[in-house]
Formats: sequence, structure tokens, C-alpha cells
Amino acid sequence: MKVTQHLWFEKDLDAAVRLYTSLIPGSGIEDRSAVMADNPSGKAGSVKIVSFRLGDQNYMAIEAGPLDPFNHSFSIMVECDSQAEIDRLWDALKEGGNVEQCGWLKDRWGLSWQIVPARLRELMNDANPAVVKRVTEKMMTMVKLDIAPLEAAAKG
Repeated sequence: MKVTQHLWFEKDLDAAVRLYTSLIPGSGIEDRSAVMADNPSGKAGSVKIVSFRLGDQNYMAIEAGPLDPFNHSFSIMVECDSQAEIDRLWDALKEGGNVEQCGWLKDRWGLSWQIVPARLRELMNDANPAVVKRVTEKMMTMVKLDIAPLEAAAKG
């Protein structure tokens, strides 16, 4: 059994997939095809389909005109090992999109991303509730997450 996330793009599918796969190590485009029959989204050959990998996750995307826009009920979370990784991904994905609170942003296609330090998971699972509270309170003041202030909050 294989599980694959499926994304519906109104337009610019190729540009989106090229950007995503260029940013995440271990990513790549698996295959490209088109729907070769007339369908509600267009004439035969006009609806594009791309299968790709982001890291160890499988995705399929379709470019088939407007339907429902992306929203926060689906996001891609990327846990980064360094602030440099956070900064690199944040800067690339926010271009043409919108930044949001607590490490969230929407890219230029409207897809939601959470760019977070891997260390945050450990800090949020600390056995000391006071540490978790301080880290959470600090995180709530941030847009792009910054590891050093989160670590400082954990130490008190």
C-alpha cells in the first residue's frame, strides 16, 4: 500500500513542483503525464499531472484550472536542523506569498507550509511544564521561527 498526498493547482504546476523539489533534499520529480481525454477541466492533453517526492513523502499534483483554493486544513511541515535551513526555505517559499504567525506561511500558489526547527519538538515535549509554557509563549511572538530565542526561553 502506498499513501500519496494529492494537490490541485489552478495553474503554474510545473513552476511549483520545480521550486518544491529544488528546496528539499532527497526530492525529485517521478513522472509527468496529462489526462488524454476531454474532461470537465479541459480538452484532452490540457490537464497536467506530476508525481513527485519531497524528502520521503509522495505527492501527486494536477493542474486543472480553478476549483477549491488551498487552505490551512492542509499544510506541509518541514522540520529543519539549523537556522540556516529555516532561513533558506522561509525566504524561498515566502516570495510572492504571505508570512504568518508561528512559522506558517503561504507560498505564491496558496499552499500552506510550516517551517520549524526540529529542536522545537523536543522543547515542546520537555518534562517540565514551565519550560513548555515559556517556549510556547516565545513561539507565539514569532513569525519566522528562530531557534536561539526558543532555546533561551527554555532555559528561563
